[in-house]
Amino acid sequence: MTSEPPHLSFRSFVEALKQDNDLVEINTPVDANLEAAAITRLVCETNDKAPLFNNLIGADKGLWRILGAPGSLRHSKKDRYGRLARHLALPPTASMREILDKMLSASEATPIPPNIVTDGPCKENKLLRGEFDLTKLPVPLIHKDDGGKYVQTYGMHVVQSPDGKWTNWSIARAMVADKDHLTGLVIEPQHIWQIHQMWKKEGRNVSWALAFGVPPAAIMAASMPIPDGVSEAEYIGAMTGSALNVVKCDTNDLYVPANSEIVFEGTLSISETSPEGPFGEMHGYVFPGDTHPWPKYTVEKITYRNGAILPMSACGRLTDETHTMIGSLAAAEIRKICQLEGLPVTDAFAPFESQVTWVALRIDTEKLRAMKTNSKEFSKRVGDLVFNHKAGYTIHRIVLVGDDIDVYDSKDVMWAFSTRCRPNLDETFFEDVRGFPLVPYMSHGNGSATMGGKVVSDALMPSEFTTGRDWVAADFESSYPEDVKAKIRANWESMGFTGDE
Repeated sequence: MTSEPPHLSFRSFVEALKQDNDLVEINTPVDANLEAAAITRLVCETNDKAPLFNNLIGADKGLWRILGAPGSLRHSKKDRYGRLARHLALPPTASMREILDKMLSASEATPIPPNIVTDGPCKENKLLRGEFDLTKLPVPLIHKDDGGKYVQTYGMHVVQSPDGKWTNWSIARAMVADKDHLTGLVIEPQHIWQIHQMWKKEGRNVSWALAFGVPPAAIMAASMPIPDGVSEAEYIGAMTGSALNVVKCDTNDLYVPANSEIVFEGTLSISETSPEGPFGEMHGYVFPGDTHPWPKYTVEKITYRNGAILPMSACGRLTDETHTMIGSLAAAEIRKICQLEGLPVTDAFAPFESQVTWVALRIDTEKLRAMKTNSKEFSKRVGDLVFNHKAGYTIHRIVLVGDDIDVYDSKDVMWAFSTRCRPNLDETFFEDVRGFPLVPYMSHGNGSATMGGKVVSDALMPSEFTTGRDWVAADFESSYPEDVKAKIRANWESMGFTGDE
């Protein structure tokens, strides 16, 4: 057992889940071909405990065990976001607002560069090209209609600009192409694509590493759309208040977290491609036959810890890491850019039920009224800002709501959207902005696959722009006197009703 804190060590994170009674260790043989992912998918759909597969069929030379659902939800309301909280040194009972505030805290803090060490647990075992065969390792086939086995669903790509000034850590899917190659998305305008384009201009392949089982705080930062040119390692240092230990790769000059579970070292080709896909993505669909050529990664060396654990996200319908992290962290960054622009946004969240294609923005309506604006003008201003920013790339609908709405409660958001936003009249559409092609109605629907399909839906009532709220909600909180509510709450369970979970 490691003494490092859970947010700075994946191995400690797994131990913390065990202590939280949020881990199921499966020691009987499990097949990485669909079975491990099927168990994990059902875990995601039922908010059950994270599965740790300790006995995968075909595991060889210590490669590998699998942890499924590393960032998914817990069943209990009291610690629903406990796994995410454990990523950030927060108590398991932390709210989503507290989690996102913690992620945003780094943007106001002084960057802390990583600490370079000469050795680390990720160097305990080493295999050179020719000593491993990716096609024979227990790489998970996650959905039966996927185009291949996806080793990379929760690992962290490491690439660096040719001048060495910008090191980017990011998550992008990758599948096994053959015994020592992967292929995966390098999609515009993501940072890995930007750096890939820089190397193309240089006429050289990209030095590359892929680290699995990295410090949980690092994978959170790799999921967040932080600004271009910002190195995630320094962002993590600012957020955690301590330098992250990194160690140099053996075959190139990149640095990876020293306590990573597994590291692939090699290059990302600027010219060679391989068929990739289809894959059951974050929006919950697989389109059989949807295969495209994407750049090829060459794995020159694998280094790994004793008892190595490969994290796996069996993404699809609600709720998994692609929703809890990608959508939530995009919303956090959107909140920040709105506030920096002087917009009266107090909270932002991507409702899971929208497959995180929406973001609800809570508006301080007193400040809104002071702006002397109107629905169309304000909606246009918000949409122009968000939809032209990297943080808004994956988001296709912004829902503007008032102070009475809790954006972290999807029932609240849907109530406001369905009763206060008049279709068409209260909506402002954007067709001249970049769309997210992974959304099914973009890539497999009508219209352009890459442009438009975005909207700001104004669920602020006209009175909220002028005189203030002119209604009272017909609900328990608003429709009854305080003494009546207090009496009912005090006697709720004794009357035979069930308390909060």
